[in-house]
Amino acid sequence: MSSTALAGRVVAAESLARARRRSSWLLLFPAVILLGAWAFVPLVMTLRYSFERYNLLYPERRGFAGLLNYNLLLTDPAFWTAIFNTLVLTLGVLAITIILGTLFALLLNQNFPGRGIARLMVIAPFFVLPPVAALIFKNLLFDPLNGLVGWLFKLVGLHPIAWFTTAPMIALVMIVAWEWTPFATLILLTALQSLDTDQLEAARMDGAKPLSRIIYIVLPHLARPATITIMMESIFLLSIFAEILTTTAGGPGTATTTLTYLIYIRALLDFNIGGASAAGVLAIVLANIVALFLMRAVARNIET
Repeated sequence: MSSTALAGRVVAAESLARARRRSSWLLLFPAVILLGAWAFVPLVMTLRYSFERYNLLYPERRGFAGLLNYNLLLTDPAFWTAIFNTLVLTLGVLAITIILGTLFALLLNQNFPGRGIARLMVIAPFFVLPPVAALIFKNLLFDPLNGLVGWLFKLVGLHPIAWFTTAPMIALVMIVAWEWTPFATLILLTALQSLDTDQLEAARMDGAKPLSRIIYIVLPHLARPATITIMMESIFLLSIFAEILTTTAGGPGTATTTLTYLIYIRALLDFNIGGASAAGVLAIVLANIVALFLMRAVARNIET
């Protein structure tokens, strides 16, 4: 084959490849436009409203407000309380779910009769809808008069606790942790399946105690999946809403008002769209800061 013919075939192949790339972009273009509109239009509208004086009760007073909404929000003690509550809820749930998830994963990784049923029972709470889980705890477990926990307290001679009045944040953390512990258990149990059993067997033959094998072999192996679990849970925990609405409605006072619930109060109870939008923008900034640190932690774990 002559060099001219070969060059012609190469040019034709490159032209065909370019045409295929163009056609693939044309097929993807509608989906890209739809996803872009779905993501960016609400963001742009929220950003716009955050600079407006916009209250649904007084639509005639609507106008440009500059940084007034942000100034009012940052000087509002309820905003900083909501930030603090959000961090307490998120960190508390993460600590409980990672610890219990690791313990359940270690237990369910063992061979014992009924292991399949035990795995199903441990993972099942993850599929319960958040409002349903909140109602279960509110009416069946934490009710001081008729709840199971109150009955157990009376059984041992203790006075029942009105959880949602005296310890609302602890009760809320327990509810959300009950929902998300199965997720952590599932991820960590899956990671344990990939652990080299020969390494554990060699450590056992060398005289390593069970606790030492867990500390020096199992837990380092679970470091990466645990970090990924923390990242994935944090994304959802920062936007917890249904459990708060169903149980405490942000109270007593602002004891369980998180940033997400504060946005709900500003928008749908106070009808202050401008203030709610400013809180939403700051919530996005906070979520991205958290996501940045978590992504860097995940990247470091993957590199090592």
